[in-house]
Amino acid sequence: MMMEMAAESESETPVSSAPATPGTPGGLLFFGRHQLDSASYDRKQMPPRQKCFPAVNATTHHFPSLDVSLARKLGAEFVGTFVLIFAATAGPVVNQKYNNVDSVIENALCSGLAVMIVIFAAGHISGAHLNPSLTIAFATLRYFPWLQVPAYIATQVSASICASFAIKAIFGPFISGGVTVPSLNTGQAFALEFLITFNLLFVITAVATDTRAVGELAGVAVGATVMLNILIAGPSTGGSMNPVRTLGPAVAAGNYRQLWLYLVAPTLGAIVGAGTYTVVKLRGDEVEVPGPLSGFRR
Repeated sequence: MMMEMAAESESETPVSSAPATPGTPGGLLFFGRHQLDSASYDRKQMPPRQKCFPAVNATTHHFPSLDVSLARKLGAEFVGTFVLIFAATAGPVVNQKYNNVDSVIENALCSGLAVMIVIFAAGHISGAHLNPSLTIAFATLRYFPWLQVPAYIATQVSASICASFAIKAIFGPFISGGVTVPSLNTGQAFALEFLITFNLLFVITAVATDTRAVGELAGVAVGATVMLNILIAGPSTGGSMNPVRTLGPAVAAGNYRQLWLYLVAPTLGAIVGAGTYTVVKLRGDEVEVPGPLSGFRR
């Protein structure tokens, strides 16, 4: 009888096995995320990765995100815009004060590096817009809530004016060197500012809203685009791409020449650039046919 019970017990005991390898069916969960090994890696099955840029929802879908109060977002946006405008304006101002000590390359580096470090530092808090044209473009395409647009723009404008008056306090009348004014006729300057802002927002929309883009390198991509645009347009229009890049120094220097151009052209270029990428990017339900790699397509 005892032998029969032992046999019965053995038959009911489940056979033990080694834990499943992470990334295989039945694998372990680690901090709430599936751990993928190299043999089971499938980009299509990966959850959307968290990007430091922007903090707002990347698409009209609702993804989980950190609950950051609007006051903290605006605080980060103020600091980020202040850093950008101070750096972008100080380069040309120093250049004028010390008789062209800086070249257009160094001015481009000032702006590009400032954008890059602010995105890495504050992108996870406010989205690091730093630019009313970007904010309006993202709101137009429903990447950003219209309800927060006035607060963001007011913060960007006030940060720009504060940064410009800080430079004026340090360098005095040389603040006039930081004002962006066109050396072309109105039509040419308008077209140039439109196109360079189009380039900028095309890149920003890619790294900020598309999970197929390398979002972790958003700061590098956007900073490099800013530098490229200033190398192209710096001698002609100042390479503004940003209404508050022109507005703050203009207020501090009292020079409002062609100010409307730097408010309108970047905003239109931003909307068209962001809209163009939104149209051409792959949709989530589109299946890529396996085949040889083409360029950088993954």
